[in-house]
Amino acid sequence: MAGHSKWANIQHRKGAQDKKRAALFARLSKEITIASKLGGPDPDANPRLRLAINNARGQSMPKDNIKRAVDKGQGGGGEEYYDIRYEGFGPGGVGIIVEASTDNKNRAASEIRAAFSKNGGNLGETGSVSFGFDQVGEIEYPAEAGDEMAVMEAAIEAGATDVESDEEGHWIFTEREDLMDVASTLEGKFGEVEAKSTKLIWKPQNNVPVEGDQADTLMKLLDVLDELDDVQNVYDNSELSEAEMERLAG
Repeated sequence: MAGHSKWANIQHRKGAQDKKRAALFARLSKEITIASKLGGPDPDANPRLRLAINNARGQSMPKDNIKRAVDKGQGGGGEEYYDIRYEGFGPGGVGIIVEASTDNKNRAASEIRAAFSKNGGNLGETGSVSFGFDQVGEIEYPAEAGDEMAVMEAAIEAGATDVESDEEGHWIFTEREDLMDVASTLEGKFGEVEAKSTKLIWKPQNNVPVEGDQADTLMKLLDVLDELDDVQNVYDNSELSEAEMERLAG
């Protein structure tokens, strides 16, 4: 399993689910609003909005919330948002990529820099980390989509490049430019089970093992970053042993 998937599973098991869900809905709503503002309210003519709405539905966001987010983007005036990528290093030399959407570049940079510096990390220059990652498409399905072999066969036939599965679900990877075609082909392939998310991600080429105090500090850093309002996505290349995952989740 890739580091980002393991980290997502640790987060899932650590509790505070109501808080995490509220933060997730806020993040999804913000992306819908930005997409609507930039490209218009019609998802058929706005690929970014279509993706954002599909991801919100995949997380069971109520239709009224989605509509309000779309309408907010059409409200006229309001904040101007910027998509910015930050790159840095965490404890043990783990590479971290942070994607932010913000209406205040100075605030975002300051908060993200502080998160790194207070939790054993440091920000680097653009490109200092991303060269060790590949930007690929990722389609996530829940475990009930099917067994590992069935999902893999359907995904590869649809044009995917790789599939990773565990008891939590299935992660289907595609070339960057093939994401939407593969996602569309897979619609309906697993009965009524729909994708939880469809997005471009940064997938590490190689993982960095971490354990003990470094793992504890890294988890704190990732938690702090994940809770910042301006942050949309966080990716890292950490590798945790099964024993370390159990300890962190415990």
